[in-house]
Amino acid sequence: MFLNQFLFLAAILFCIGVYGVLTRKNGVLVLMSIELILNAVNINLVAFGAFHQHLSGQVFALFVIAVAAAEVGVGLAIVLLIYRNRRSINVAEANILKG
Repeated sequence: MFLNQFLFLAAILFCIGVYGVLTRKNGVLVLMSIELILNAVNINLVAFGAFHQHLSGQVFALFVIAVAAAEVGVGLAIVLLIYRNRRSINVAEANILKG
């Protein structure tokens, strides 16, 4: 497999993720789109690390996975609080919760 194939796959995943973040109103789908963006970054890190024969790309990918896990935990907690208060997980209604 060539490097450009991995980069093309990562670019497509990144574009799908950005499209999902910009167009979706459901909080869970926005979180899933952010995960797609982070997975595209992971593919790039591992692909460039393998291309240059360094393990640093894989090490950084592990850090990105850890950050993604923390982001999912905090994001789902926020989505649950929004649902508990508004009975909807529509992101557009989240600004109503301002004090």
